[in-house]
Amino acid sequence: MKYRKKGVKREHSIIEDFEKYLETLVEAELVKSVIPGRIYTSPKAQSGSKKITYQYDTQAGAKLLLKKGSTVQEVFVITDRREELKIYLEREFNVNF
Repeated sequence: MKYRKKGVKREHSIIEDFEKYLETLVEAELVKSVIPGRIYTSPKAQSGSKKITYQYDTQAGAKLLLKKGSTVQEVFVITDRREELKIYLEREFNVNF
């Protein structure tokens, strides 16, 4: 498919260092496809740790938020394995629901 590499759509940028985490979700067969959304930044420059947050279920999968410092990006994933994805994120990234 156009703009895709290892199941992650590359038409838009991805916050630095998160690309490998998203590819891991595809390789673990937890998601079929990853569609990154808009990147939002705050004018207050903050350094911070990386965090992945499970936002909510969608009709085709789920919405995740990638956070690094004052930068936030929406990511939509296509999956039939929402509960397994939640467990994986909780275990690997200390995500709480």
